Amino acid sequence: MRSASAADASSLRSRIVSVDALRGLVMLLMLVDHVREFVYLHVQVRDPMDLGLTPPALILTRLTSHLCAPAFILLTGLSASLHAQKHGDRGATSAFLLKRGLLLILLEVTLVNLAWAHSLPPSILYLQVIWAIGLSMVALAALLWLPRAALILFALVVMLGHNLFDGLVLQPGDSGYVLWSILHQRGFLELPWGAARTSYPVLPWFGVIAAGYALGPLFVRSVGPATRCAELLILSSGALAAFLILRCLNGYGEPVPWQTGASFLMTALSFVNLTKYPPSADFLLLTLGLGLGLLTLFEAVPVRSLGWLRTFGGAPLFFYLAHLWLLRLLHDSALALGLGGASARIEAGAPVQIWLVAAALAPLLWLACRWMVGLKRRAAWSGLSYL
Repeated sequence: MRSASAADASSLRSRIVSVDALRGLVMLLMLVDHVREFVYLHVQVRDPMDLGLTPPALILTRLTSHLCAPAFILLTGLSASLHAQKHGDRGATSAFLLKRGLLLILLEVTLVNLAWAHSLPPSILYLQVIWAIGLSMVALAALLWLPRAALILFALVVMLGHNLFDGLVLQPGDSGYVLWSILHQRGFLELPWGAARTSYPVLPWFGVIAAGYALGPLFVRSVGPATRCAELLILSSGALAAFLILRCLNGYGEPVPWQTGASFLMTALSFVNLTKYPPSADFLLLTLGLGLGLLTLFEAVPVRSLGWLRTFGGAPLFFYLAHLWLLRLLHDSALALGLGGASARIEAGAPVQIWLVAAALAPLLWLACRWMVGLKRRAAWSGLSYL
């Protein structure tokens, strides 16, 4: 029989694998969506989508990406909690979050925007998911000092209550417009060389990262895998049940009501066609419920079957930068060869081609991530931990 310490070590390894595996899965789904941005942008997609104009296959492709930001930010909070458990020092974790958050904000306004716009500074600086993660980490650096009960209350109030402020719409020049555009309302901020677009209002994401941090006690060594899976399943089921109740009521929780469509499929698509910018309460309940369900699944399956996903999840920032610049390189190379369409962009002919391109790029990115994960394990420089 294995010793208790061996069992604890095995449980810890399994827990880390499940977190990295879920992170790896959502990064692959993000790859699909960003391939869409590079090769299918001639068919514009908003959130919520116009179901009368968007092909169902493209709707389904876009919907899969909705899991990415909520699951990733939740896992960011959870990883911060694991960091605090490992080092036994909230102060060190707070400092780590602050430094990494500021680094992400810097990368968003430099390398990330350069990859998307191919110019620096761009005429419009888009503050997107890396910006949102960075600011959320900065916020968590302060929030983690709250008692766990207060942190959970903050997370629930922010995630489920922020739609109460949907009616508060400020205009440029109004007092508080800049702050409100960062927190809850998509808007344009004037810059000396142009403007910044707050594509990802960050207030709801503060609640998500706080919720992730509050999950930490489920992953202490004294909590066995069976208990952890049961608790995660309860949380997942509760979130999905709350989503179904709120969405069926067709009132609070989502600014855009669902409608009966011409077919069951169109009705179902309308039901899950949710607002992402900022993420509505219904959006967060559905995506976090699914994310927690997948985390439960990854906790239960054999560790060896998750190794390929864990490789992607082991170097998330490296993957993000690498896949963006790979897409930029391939896109510009194709244009140089005269393969651009009428929109002066690469235009895939059908949504399935988005998935095929992503599938072709995934092995190359896996090899790159495997190299980076190995480098992080071997190198003595602690700065690699930020990748």
